[in-house]
Amino acid sequence: MSTTSGSPLAVTRAQVLRSRVRTQQLDREPASASVATTDVLDLGVQDTGTGGAAWSLTNRGCAVPSTGDDELALAWTVRGAPHAYRRTDLPAVELALRPWSDRDAGKRIFNASKPLTAAGIGTLDALAAVATELRDLVDAPMVKGELSGRLAERMPEPYLRWCTPCSATRLHEMPFRLAALHAGLELAAGTSPPVLRRVPGWPADQVANLDAAAVPDRLHLVRAFVHHLGPATPAEVAAYLDAPLADVRQQWPDDVVAVQVDGQAANSWVLAADADVLRGAAEDQPSVVRLLGPFDLFLQCRDRERVVPDAAHRKDLWRTLGRPGAVLADGEVVGTWRPRATGRRLRLELSPWQEWSTGVRAAVEREAQRLAEHRGLELVP
Repeated sequence: MSTTSGSPLAVTRAQVLRSRVRTQQLDREPASASVATTDVLDLGVQDTGTGGAAWSLTNRGCAVPSTGDDELALAWTVRGAPHAYRRTDLPAVELALRPWSDRDAGKRIFNASKPLTAAGIGTLDALAAVATELRDLVDAPMVKGELSGRLAERMPEPYLRWCTPCSATRLHEMPFRLAALHAGLELAAGTSPPVLRRVPGWPADQVANLDAAAVPDRLHLVRAFVHHLGPATPAEVAAYLDAPLADVRQQWPDDVVAVQVDGQAANSWVLAADADVLRGAAEDQPSVVRLLGPFDLFLQCRDRERVVPDAAHRKDLWRTLGRPGAVLADGEVVGTWRPRATGRRLRLELSPWQEWSTGVRAAVEREAQRLAEHRGLELVP
């Protein structure tokens, strides 16, 4: 891992948070931009929860509100979660998602790697084998449960586990999910349970091919994380990707600048091209208020202590189950929100962490109205 030379860039915590608002384009006006110019799609927009990806895009001024649009595609990618991408980028996204080593592949599939290793099966080979079978099985759209059952009939024992909820033998979940895009499969938007189908026009030479390949800089997982959530450390990127730290260090960009936040040790980095944005995140830039979804990219940071210094607030915001959304004001998370829908009516349960100014309260009301309209509901007190 190498870095650009020179003195560390000294900034404040407020500059870090405001620069992320700008870099992630949370400061754009509603319906003012397109899929093509919405940069978070380079890293992928997680689609967990009610309209997760659509609301994240709407919060960034993107005029396309749904992953059902022809411009967008949905796939299981980072950490096995569903993410939205530009449809035209999907083949290059698959290249970016190829594990960097067998060790990396093993970490990404968690405990599924143990029986494979015991059987002498390399994890990369295992993912390729699953991808091959998935491609063969999905010649027409297929519900996940049916596909998982049919796949279990084809794969040998090291790939399988007992699924208590469905009372059946199934493939381990993470190899199943992570192999899908390598098989050229996408998720049909708006389906629950998920429906998988072939990506139209998928390159034949990419099916079950996990060889290392060149990736456009903007889609490279490490660079994209550092760009959107920098300044960052290799350990934070590794945590986000569920990848080994050593592999992330090998992928670390050369064109980075060390950053010192609030006088602490300079142990994080930002892309050199982003240094001016970080440096220029001034105190007087316009305040932005947004209701972020629970899995919005802004909240996918791994420097949670910096973003939310209060331990009790962190515990509530990033809880494992029933995670709330975040109220973002001027780069700071100032509270949480939870939707309470009854029929066609929507009420927001707001939990301020501090006294909100009149301006912030008014902006939260406007954003709540925008959320209700986005969901096709009537906002009620």
